[in-house]
Amino acid sequence: MIDVAIIEDDKDIREHLSLLINEQAEFSCTKLFHNVESALNPLLKNPPDVLILDITLADGINGIEGVALFVEKEAPFEIIMFSVHQDDEKVFQSLCAGACGYLTKNTPIPKVLTAIKEAHNGGAPMSMQVARMVVRSFRVKSKSKLSVREKEVLTELCNGKSYKKVGETLFISEDTVRTHIRNIYRKLEVNSKAEAVAKAFKDHLI
Repeated sequence: MIDVAIIEDDKDIREHLSLLINEQAEFSCTKLFHNVESALNPLLKNPPDVLILDITLADGINGIEGVALFVEKEAPFEIIMFSVHQDDEKVFQSLCAGACGYLTKNTPIPKVLTAIKEAHNGGAPMSMQVARMVVRSFRVKSKSKLSVREKEVLTELCNGKSYKKVGETLFISEDTVRTHIRNIYRKLEVNSKAEAVAKAFKDHLI
């Protein structure tokens, strides 16, 4: 039996989806929560096989942050995002954060069950649009001319650190940081820290 949990802030959707899943002998869905905060400890102590997680939670942290939190806590279950839009950039961001797939909220129940099984078996249920975004991301990364160290420096810049803090974090001098940053600017064809950070996020360079 596949144990399924749901985090969804809309009570009607949450309970209706649970009811439909529980009608199938292969599934159990009794772990229902309205936000990540209320679900975190219970799901870490008594983990399901698959978690269906709403992206746009109204209360507390959002679904993307929730995925990252569960991954950070080394949660031993697969996470499927639950979204209104199948081509939403937020879905892609969730996959990058650690989710294995996604479902739209109008997905017919047979496809929901198939997606849960697929996730449980190590698959990645997602739409063609989202799959293409993932492929494009890998293509962009493969074309990156930045060295490993330059990517590390750029990552720290994106985290809002000063040149001094970047150096302390990476155990290099501030002058070395400045040299790496000059090379980053040249390779990315930008002229400022703000432009470099913006391009890093836009082109998924880190």
